[in-house]
Order: sequence, then structure tokens, then C-alpha cells
Amino acid sequence: MAINSGKLEGILQNFVSGTSEVQGAALVSPDGLSLASTLPAAMDEERVAAMSAAMLSLGERIGAELSRGSIDRLFVEGDSGYGILTSCGPEAVLLVLAGQAAKQGLLMLEIKRVTSELKLALA
Repeated sequence: MAINSGKLEGILQNFVSGTSEVQGAALVSPDGLSLASTLPAAMDEERVAAMSAAMLSLGERIGAELSRGSIDRLFVEGDSGYGILTSCGPEAVLLVLAGQAAKQGLLMLEIKRVTSELKLALA
């Protein structure tokens, strides 16, 4: 199966530009390779991809050990905002970077919407 990276980049770009307080997004393979991204210029795309895959893997192991079932998303909150990792099916993980002022409910709805769109593009 060939991945249309141009289409994936377009979906991510529309998501980042059309969603309030979203500063960047990346679609990453489970083994830590970047499939598409619209990250801030100062970020190292390869490093972000590798860390995202590692974090999801660790989160899944923690979820299993704590008997929480399959992981829907991992949420990191810091002084400058949020990093949210969401599974995009077996082929990909979506990382979203959002500012501190992001309204979490609306952000989660938009993440759910774009995840559905990305899953279709990956199928």
C-alpha cells in the first residue's frame, strides 16, 4: 500500500490552520518514522516522530499493566500547552501540539474529526 504523503500533509495543514490554538501536528508510524507533519520550524521532525512512537508504546504498556484497556489518547500538559497523541489505526499515530489557551473539549472534537479523515486517507 502506497501512502499519499501529499494528501496527508494537506489534511494536517488544514487542521492546524483551521483549529484555534493548534500549533502543529505530525502523523507518525508506530516504528517512529514521520509520515507527514506541520510542526513548528524549531522542532526536529525525526526526533519528534521517534519520541511520539516511544511514548505511545509506553502508554499502551502502562494501560495494560493498570488494566485500563486499550489506550485512546495520551495527554501531556506543560507550562506552554499540550501534546496529545492519538492512535490513527494500526499504521499511524497523530501528535497534536496546542497552546495553553486551547479549549480542551473543542480540541478533542477536532482531533476526533481529523483522525477519522486521516484513517480514510491511510486506508
